[in-house]
Amino acid sequence: MIRKRNNLSFNHELTFGTRRRRIRAPWVLSGLVVAGGLAYAVSREMPPAAPEPMPFPTAAELAVAPAPAPEPPPVRKVDIDYVVKPKDSLGSIFTALQIDVAELRAMLSDPAVQERFKVLKPGDRLTITLKNGVLDGLQRRISETEVLTVTRAESGFTAKVVETPIETQTAQVRGTINASLFVAGRAVGLSPEMLQQLATDIFGWQVDFARDIRPGDRFNVVFEQKYRNGEYLGDGRIVAAELTSNGETHRAVRYTSSDGKIDDYFTPEGQSVRRQFLRTPIDFTRVSPSSHDERQPVITTLRENQGIDYPAAIGTAVMAAADGRVKVLGERGEYGNTVIVVHGGGRSTLYAHLSGFARGLAPEQLVKQGEIIGYVGNTGAATAPHLHYEYRVNGAHAAPGTGEPEAASIPPEYLADFQAKSEALLASLEQPGEAVVTALLSD
Repeated sequence: MIRKRNNLSFNHELTFGTRRRRIRAPWVLSGLVVAGGLAYAVSREMPPAAPEPMPFPTAAELAVAPAPAPEPPPVRKVDIDYVVKPKDSLGSIFTALQIDVAELRAMLSDPAVQERFKVLKPGDRLTITLKNGVLDGLQRRISETEVLTVTRAESGFTAKVVETPIETQTAQVRGTINASLFVAGRAVGLSPEMLQQLATDIFGWQVDFARDIRPGDRFNVVFEQKYRNGEYLGDGRIVAAELTSNGETHRAVRYTSSDGKIDDYFTPEGQSVRRQFLRTPIDFTRVSPSSHDERQPVITTLRENQGIDYPAAIGTAVMAAADGRVKVLGERGEYGNTVIVVHGGGRSTLYAHLSGFARGLAPEQLVKQGEIIGYVGNTGAATAPHLHYEYRVNGAHAAPGTGEPEAASIPPEYLADFQAKSEALLASLEQPGEAVVTALLSD
């Protein structure tokens, strides 16, 4: 049997690039399979590739870096304000505040500092600065415009005086008296010290503030106010004042000469307000407001009561009305404990019913105007505590101030300066209206 070959055939060709090669397809596929299997087998048998070695560190890299320095503890600074008490010393203050006294000795090794702190007065203010519990500085005001500052330095403590200037302004108040000058003055803001200044240093020679003041009397006061860095420190001096009492008006201005030789109060005409005799020999603020009232209770059984009686509490200070010499000091019958002072020109003053005398006062002793000579009591014929006061001329009772010499006037060489400076102050007293505040420029 003859088989016929089929003449139909397939031509399998693969062409790579430009070169034509004939590859049998089954062989190609078989090769790929075998190659893949071998590669897989080899990969399973071979270990993984070793990592690349790290470079060996250098000596500088092997050196241990220093640890960062710890932060310094925060500085604790404390300012202690201390008001000096009686019997205080720097040593006792440091001990009470638990400050090392050795620091005090180091600070006082400076002679200038030691001199400034030699004496402490009650009421003085100290500012003590501690840094981490150790003394770092100390401040003390040594005058109204100066502060002593002590600070720690590398070699110990250093001290310097710091200027603290004061700004001065003026304030003006007016008032009408209903009960007493003290009550009316306090109502418009005048301090007790300023009222005492008004009654003692300015009009104390013209007016008896315990007996002459009546309801409806008026006052007008221009005074200084002190400031430092805008902070109010307190009142200063009265620079001009006016008082109308019993229909009579009294005026005074303060005058300070450029050379400092004159610093006092004068009338607008240039006469000193100071006279030989004070009109009120007792603190007027301690006298009963009814002392001028004729209906006041009987406080003495003196047979001839020709003097002036000032009802006041036992112990109220009694002052010499003028410079003089103590002639009598002791118990004197109905007058009780009595002081008589002679002043020259036949004038003398008597102070009776005292509870006691000033310590150290003795007969023949010289006394100054305003000096305390005794204290109010109710000895002798007194039936209630009061001062019995008499003004005598040649031994006879007279109205206070009788026969005293004229007040001194400003020396002629200062008169023009006085008039120029007092003009503005007197003009301020003329200003109508309520209290005003104006700036006062320093010279």
